Amino acid sequence: MESIRLNNGVEMPVEGFGVFQIAPQSCERVVREALDAGYRMIDTAQAYYNEAGVGRAVKASGIPREDLFLVTKVWISNAGDERAAASIDASLRKLSTDYIDLLLIHQPFGDYYGTWRAMQRALASGKVRAVGLSNFYDARFVDLCEMFDVKPAVVQLETHVFSQQKRMRRLMEAYGTRLMAWSPLAQGRKEIFTNPTLVEIAARHGKTAAQTALRFLTQEGIVVIPKSSSRARMEENLAIGDFRLSGEEMDAVRALDEGKPSLADFEDPELARFLISYDEKFNPERRAATA
Repeated sequence: MESIRLNNGVEMPVEGFGVFQIAPQSCERVVREALDAGYRMIDTAQAYYNEAGVGRAVKASGIPREDLFLVTKVWISNAGDERAAASIDASLRKLSTDYIDLLLIHQPFGDYYGTWRAMQRALASGKVRAVGLSNFYDARFVDLCEMFDVKPAVVQLETHVFSQQKRMRRLMEAYGTRLMAWSPLAQGRKEIFTNPTLVEIAARHGKTAAQTALRFLTQEGIVVIPKSSSRARMEENLAIGDFRLSGEEMDAVRALDEGKPSLADFEDPELARFLISYDEKFNPERRAATA
């Protein structure tokens, strides 16, 4: 599998498997299937409430830990120096691992300065191999970069052929930060699987529109984490390393960019309110404790 080198020298696969919205009770089974299909990077988060399922799947797989790349994220309710540090230890226990390969701040809300300090300490102590951000745009991204010596290795953003994050990629380049795409297939929206440009290019290579969309991103140097509960789709999404798009084809897909995210607006005050109260409303452990 292809990989990229992060700004601290860590090698990271260009394709992984995402477990957003995979229920805790089914996560272990789905991740085991993904590992069997050939995935070696798994992306989870504290707020997905399925880290333990990922940990069980990894342990049961028998795959050497050094051959895997585990990603998780610190949630808003765990923001701040002390809370973030405790949550990192909790994530390590749930994932049944001694270290996390990539740890991200999940949202640009709360005391993310304190969270970053805790993450820097985790990096220095060997609990984490690389640190980064998720959903940080423009000024907040630059603010954190300029205020700390350790620069984000990765920023995870909504990225797909209709939202190619060209402006953010230019900002990130100055800090050696790499882009990781969540929802690289736009959650199936905007008729991505039947888009005429993608379908036409795909036909030339004997591939699908989805494979073409993913290949475009990886050729641009963007890490992708598609999600699927279907074994056949898992394998299809992973089978993108045996073809390359021509310069003309890359330009045709670049022309699909609409210049803005289409699934979430992190400047929306209502989205901020929802995310800040998310853990209190949806954390199954909290709900069970108050039932």
